[in-house]
Amino acid sequence: MINLRFLTLLFLLISIVSCDDTRVFDEYKTVSDSWEKDEKISFALPELDSLQGYNLFINVRNTNDYKFSNLFLISEMEFPNGKIVTDTLEYEMAKPNGEWLGVGFTDLKESKLWYKENVNFAEKGVYKVVLQHAMRKNGETLGINSLEGITDIGFRIEFAENPK
Repeated sequence: MINLRFLTLLFLLISIVSCDDTRVFDEYKTVSDSWEKDEKISFALPELDSLQGYNLFINVRNTNDYKFSNLFLISEMEFPNGKIVTDTLEYEMAKPNGEWLGVGFTDLKESKLWYKENVNFAEKGVYKVVLQHAMRKNGETLGINSLEGITDIGFRIEFAENPK
């Protein structure tokens, strides 16, 4: 009886997760014990329809070991022709009372963070996104060498509008 309930619950969960019709690309990279200052996390994007608009997201999984309420990232998007667009990004990770903004039932929280909206990939070829943390303590100029509490970094692409 318990096995039947478990299998039914598992089937429902898989059904719900697999109905994500906006997802085009979703990949995670695991960070070692801590995210080192010079550690770059890169994602090679699949060939995408040049006529379609896409929304881009950075996904972050963190634990209670993360000691900050925000997250600074440096992103680089490399185009097939070699051009690189660099952005410095800041994301709020916790409310003022310390409660995490991400979702999750345990101390592992996942945050889906906007990166770019309604992007067209007009050039043929491989695009690459590279992410690196840029965290510093208040009043200090040198960056944090080992950022603890971040377990995974992901990159997600969704259709800007559902495809017809």
